[in-house]
Amino acid sequence: MDFISILSIFVLACFVGYYVVWSVTPALHTPLMAVTNAISSVIIVGALIAAAAAGSPVAKWLGLAGVVLASVNIFGGFAVTERMLAMYKKKEKK
Repeated sequence: MDFISILSIFVLACFVGYYVVWSVTPALHTPLMAVTNAISSVIIVGALIAAAAAGSPVAKWLGLAGVVLASVNIFGGFAVTERMLAMYKKKEKK
């Protein structure tokens, strides 16, 4: 595949992802975040495999960057999910 085809697929995926995520109702946010965390964990495994099999130092650094960014995404997803679930807990009466 040439660069234009790959770039076109990437841009279309960005648009589809944007419209899918922003049209989710708040009640479905927590399950969506759980799926997003699962996808990010698969990305970490792929980045680790790619970095281990890479021959050049640039590929190893890109693999490390992929692991770091996916880890930040997973942590942020859990933090947001925890906040969303806290909204539904009953507050203590004083």
